[in-house]
Amino acid sequence: MQRSTYVVIMAGGVGSRFWPVSRTDYPKQFLDILGTGETLIQQTFRRFEKLAPLENIYVVTSTDYAGIVEKQLPILPKENILSEPERKNTAPCIAYASFKIFQKDANASVIVAPADHLILDQAEFEAVCNQALQFIDTREVLVTLGIKPSYANTGYGYIQFNKEEAGEPGVHKVTMFTEKPDAQRAAAFVSSGEYLWNSGIFVWKARTIISSIEKFLPGLYQFFKEKDSWLGTSFERLMISDIYAVCDNVSIDFGVMEKADNVYIIPASFRWSDLGTWNSAWENMGKDTLNNAVAGNGVVVIDTTQCVVHASDEKLVVLQGLQNYIVVDTTDVLLICQKEKEQDIKTYVSEVKKLKGERYLYSVNNSLKHKTA
Repeated sequence: MQRSTYVVIMAGGVGSRFWPVSRTDYPKQFLDILGTGETLIQQTFRRFEKLAPLENIYVVTSTDYAGIVEKQLPILPKENILSEPERKNTAPCIAYASFKIFQKDANASVIVAPADHLILDQAEFEAVCNQALQFIDTREVLVTLGIKPSYANTGYGYIQFNKEEAGEPGVHKVTMFTEKPDAQRAAAFVSSGEYLWNSGIFVWKARTIISSIEKFLPGLYQFFKEKDSWLGTSFERLMISDIYAVCDNVSIDFGVMEKADNVYIIPASFRWSDLGTWNSAWENMGKDTLNNAVAGNGVVVIDTTQCVVHASDEKLVVLQGLQNYIVVDTTDVLLICQKEKEQDIKTYVSEVKKLKGERYLYSVNNSLKHKTA
């Protein structure tokens, strides 16, 4: 039987740790964070063009962002943009796309990936995806791609795996998932050689993930099963609104992957980053001789090292004497923050909201609508 490959790109996040460039109404997946000439979702879409036909690529995003997806991916069929009325994490998102694809093709093989990750070495990425697709062809299993850790990063989840290969070269049984560890545990994980970074990229058959959702998230399964005949009709949006109003906010990792006993992992060596923070952007941007990563033609750095600077081309920004700082200058916000405090930017955004209202959470064009009374 010829394999039918589908792709689901998850594009509903708000990217708050990339504030003030990433805003609630225009988050990081729709921005050219690294100055490559393409937004992150455009890069992700292009990455999958050789793995699945255009009509088999789906984007799941917030209703608020559907128009942005249409604009940035004009060749994607509009019916392949699935809108979520609320953010309920990855399990409902994956359930929606999986039921939709299964209705169209009961034998579908599916690759699920976030819209905002950076992956270098396209050939290696395609090879690993094809290896995973081949593995699931004859097995009812859930496969995730793991990244060989290059250092003890505390911002990533880790997956422990059995070093013995599981029936195919390069495929291993998953032993345990661990959320972001502290520095000591992360160092122990990396030195053990038994852990990989959790990439959040999954490969499975649509029917396998649906049966896993039925087993481990029966309420979510029942919501979709009761009304799956509405998919593809004029009632689909009403159906999804009803489901999202009552379903739990739960990730696919916590809801399914950590509980299932048919989870496998393929260690991958392509260069990867989830681009979750400004420091991860610094790691993947070009640097000057003092290890500063600068985006903005008007930036001048003096006696400054190890900084990431993001500013408008039209504005002169002169920095002197800084070391290990994040400096982000937008039309209405200036952020200066120590790189080691980058995980706290979400907290700073909450503080801004409390003290200044919501106007600075939105892009300039929309901020007046949210100005504090």
